[in-house]
Amino acid sequence: MRPLPILPLLLLATWTVAGWACSDSTENTPPPPPDGPDVVQLVQVASGLNMPLYLTAPPGDAERLFIVEQGGTIRIVKNGSLLPDPFLDISNLISSGGERGLLGLAFDPDYATNGRFAVHYTDLAGNTRVSTFLRSAANPDLADPASEQLVIAAEQPFPNHNGGQLLFGPDGYLYLGLGDGGSGGDPQGRGQDLTDLLGSILRLDVRTATPYTIPADNPYAGRTDVRPEIWSYGLRNPWRFSFDRATGDLYIGDVGQNAWEEVDISPASDGAGKALNFGWNIMEGKHCYPGGSCDQAGLTLPVLEYDHGQGCSITGGYVYRGAAIPAIQGQYFYGDYCGGWVRSIRVEGGAVVESFQWPALSPGGAITSFGEDAAGELYVTSAGGLVFRIAPK
Repeated sequence: MRPLPILPLLLLATWTVAGWACSDSTENTPPPPPDGPDVVQLVQVASGLNMPLYLTAPPGDAERLFIVEQGGTIRIVKNGSLLPDPFLDISNLISSGGERGLLGLAFDPDYATNGRFAVHYTDLAGNTRVSTFLRSAANPDLADPASEQLVIAAEQPFPNHNGGQLLFGPDGYLYLGLGDGGSGGDPQGRGQDLTDLLGSILRLDVRTATPYTIPADNPYAGRTDVRPEIWSYGLRNPWRFSFDRATGDLYIGDVGQNAWEEVDISPASDGAGKALNFGWNIMEGKHCYPGGSCDQAGLTLPVLEYDHGQGCSITGGYVYRGAAIPAIQGQYFYGDYCGGWVRSIRVEGGAVVESFQWPALSPGGAITSFGEDAAGELYVTSAGGLVFRIAPK
């Protein structure tokens, strides 16, 4: 195996597994979608950041945007200006570079009263750590770095495929995404192993006890033969996933191996991912992996895939539910780290009914993440240190 490239957040696999090389077949490749209507543009809201990886805001907070930097800081844009002092600086606690670092941030639904938020990072040993912190009692634009409380940790056998998404779902529970542990091809089968946290989305109740309890309706609650934290599994590297704030449907951008990137969707009416097996490493996208026959019984296949002729690493996003741009209501926006493009789909009845590419929304560099503010407006972060809002034209 060749070593992991030292590139900022290069989420695709560049590995081969002894005995075979990953397939790069692009047969039956769908063409890129048509351009969307000329109704949107990017408006820069921040610059000079150090590898911004995520953007979010506390519920109901119309004044501030919180931006995660890979090196271990969280910055605030307040009333349009980037504040000089970080909201939180835990750079002394994390390992950063490649796919490691401070990867996710989520505000408690009751943040306005309890001041609690959660972060997802790789510690100095390179292992996953999800912890909560509290804002400062003296200054709402500062957090208390001494208030850390560990929620959950997971050992990472390799430095890539750490996942990174962290959010509170419509039900108030904390969801976090973990990749399959790295290397290439998941030879250990962690994505299909319910005794291992890796390769899964976890669902925890952090409201009623410390560090957490298992929600009673988790699919494996009460079992001792598997990990009851698991909500969904069969994922390679769910770098970014989100819930449609209008419907509760779950959208996952799962990074592929060497050939196919995918979007997985589970409607709220079907459980929003509950107990679903999204197929890795039996499948890569809609294709058997690493080739040949495979048993697809019980698997949930993606609604969308694209090949590595069009990009290299999917960056999942959000369904637009803001008020500023009625023409794009209900579109799920996603991008590609290497391709630098932004696309969208509209899904009805579990199938894609509309698909667009948006040249006006390409930030001119690698797309590290999308973000959503308190009002449901969407943002794009780029590896070049810029943050943009998707705005009406």
